[in-house]
Amino acid sequence: MTDAPETEGQALPDPPLPSFDTMPLSNDVKQTLAEMGYTHPTPVQHAIYDPAIRGVDLVVQARTGTGKTAAFGIPLIDQIVKRSQLAAQALVLTPTRELALQVSRELTRIGAKRDVRTVAIYGGAPMQRQIDAIREGSQIVVGTPGRTLDHLKRGTLDPRTIRVLVLDESDEMLSMGFERELSAILEFLPKERQTLLFSATLPADIVRIAQTRLREPQFVTLSGDHVGALDVTHYVYFVREDKIGVFLRILEVENPESAVIFCNTKDETERVATALSRAGFEADWLNGDLPQSDREKVMASTREGRLRFLVATDVAARGIDISHLTHVINYDFPDTPEQYVHRTGRTGRMGRTGTAINLIMPQDIGALYILRLTYKIRPFEKQIPTSGELKTRAEADVIQMLADAFASRTLDIDDLALARRLLTHDKAETIIASLLRDHLGERPKAIDEAAAGRRSRAPRPAPAEPRKVEVPGERGRPTRRERAPRERIERLVEEAKLPRKPREDRAEQTAPERAPRRAPPAEPRPARHQERRRDARDDDDLPGYEVTALADAPAIAATPAERKEPPAEPPRAADVPKQVDMANMSHAAFVDWSPPAEANDDEPILEAIGGESIVPPAGDQIAPEDQVEIFVNSGRREGAHAEDFFRVFDGASISREDIARVRLRDRHSFIVVRRAVLDAAIGALNGARIGSKVVSAELAKPKAPPPSMS
Repeated sequence: MTDAPETEGQALPDPPLPSFDTMPLSNDVKQTLAEMGYTHPTPVQHAIYDPAIRGVDLVVQARTGTGKTAAFGIPLIDQIVKRSQLAAQALVLTPTRELALQVSRELTRIGAKRDVRTVAIYGGAPMQRQIDAIREGSQIVVGTPGRTLDHLKRGTLDPRTIRVLVLDESDEMLSMGFERELSAILEFLPKERQTLLFSATLPADIVRIAQTRLREPQFVTLSGDHVGALDVTHYVYFVREDKIGVFLRILEVENPESAVIFCNTKDETERVATALSRAGFEADWLNGDLPQSDREKVMASTREGRLRFLVATDVAARGIDISHLTHVINYDFPDTPEQYVHRTGRTGRMGRTGTAINLIMPQDIGALYILRLTYKIRPFEKQIPTSGELKTRAEADVIQMLADAFASRTLDIDDLALARRLLTHDKAETIIASLLRDHLGERPKAIDEAAAGRRSRAPRPAPAEPRKVEVPGERGRPTRRERAPRERIERLVEEAKLPRKPREDRAEQTAPERAPRRAPPAEPRPARHQERRRDARDDDDLPGYEVTALADAPAIAATPAERKEPPAEPPRAADVPKQVDMANMSHAAFVDWSPPAEANDDEPILEAIGGESIVPPAGDQIAPEDQVEIFVNSGRREGAHAEDFFRVFDGASISREDIARVRLRDRHSFIVVRRAVLDAAIGALNGARIGSKVVSAELAKPKAPPPSMS
């Protein structure tokens, strides 16, 4: 008897999720991983475990922030390193000191119950202390190329017992000029060794090294064309003059919780950090001139949440994992696409979301164009904040200051009733404005105080334990139970019922309306490359070595992460995104994207939020002609839930029967209410806290009619 055909629209069962329990790991390692919060391996960890323990040479390409350290650390500690042999058996090379320390800490945690010893060797730290740790029987040595070569030449590191070599961030080691040191280190190591080469990108030099230095290497490609983090949203601001002034305006409006700000020169890091500090932000700088002890203090302040903005050169881009980082800002745009990938990979790690903001000067247009061609990263263009937007930010600061001041006050029920009655009065705005003037008049600097409070607010500290990864996909998706309602609703409602216009049609419609602005001619780039390259080096001042050629390597391992994800929903026009069309290295007009039409009013809408489904009450009792739509600038990314809006309306004495629909998008929301309560609903929403954001609301713009097909 044959199985009945699957009904149209029925959700397919999810494939079984691999877990560490299904892998042949020792109980000690399984227990340690569970204590660290790891329940399922990421694709790179699952794909390379078996060939790694069989001694196969591997070239692994995987996105930044996908668990590559544990990918080679688990097989090293579980199977490869012999605990009975107190000698260096594995050598891990990293491009920077910070990454060496980070990898060493991670391997130490994984091997805590296996009694596997790890030592980090890098420049700027006492040599004798490292020599003593190696002599005491460290089995895994993690180091930078310069200091590792120094130990090999001195004879303090015996290469004869090393059986495994790991090159972490190998593309960055080449771009920083470490090829000569790598070649010298390889000459010291035994010929019969295993080599594991990890890289976010696969330029031609990596492929050449793999073919000449490795033994029949297998290429494991897990990222395909998307080498950057999938959950990072990219934006660009085109700047012509007064770069630092424009940058401060952008920070005022964007208001990132925490960020790494990248500059191309050491002097620029200090200048930008000083400007941020004078503006009231908690900021510090990090570059190659800073002593190692001070560098570690700055990084500790950033991880602990005491430092909001870290201004750094590329020395901070290689492997620094600040788990709570929300933004990466390229104050100076990088010279190569590979640098951009590594910089922006500091956010959006392990399933989290992040934002990359880029300041583009005329001379950076070419590099932006190459980025799009090389890695298909297409940033959205934003306009420089206007004085009106800055005024809106100042007003929001004052409202937040008032909310914080009265948050802990116990209110009388009669006062609340009077406030609700006041909000329904025809003169409510006049009365409230007068009360505010009387209150704030005694504090003439209230606006400045409110802004200073926002700027000095510290980010959330990093969690003590790593975030659990419940699904092996590299996007860190929710569990099957949590995502099933969202997939059914968004796939069936948003895609089937609300089709989008093809990109080609939109381009043809927008082209006659607004011609793209021609960018000014590119100016010669300042002679800063050599200084920045030398700053990126940690050990010696050898000539920099840039990697520009690219090559495609064969992929032999396919994982569930390579499945095509559904296209992300395009932003609303009010969010000011524009696709950057760089065919002529010029700015682009707004993409003419019309918001999708509403679903049928006679069908209930389920709003899936995580694992929660909410049916808006009495939505089918309001006639369509009596409905109006409100736009709110807060969505899922800010942690908004439909119930948050209902609480605001309850506080304003707006009945839930007057709410027809609450629909959450990624960065904004739409609320359909009865026309009679429109003003009261907008008044209640303006200044309210929805999720993590103080929101503003306005009447949604009417949808444009569909274009004629004649």
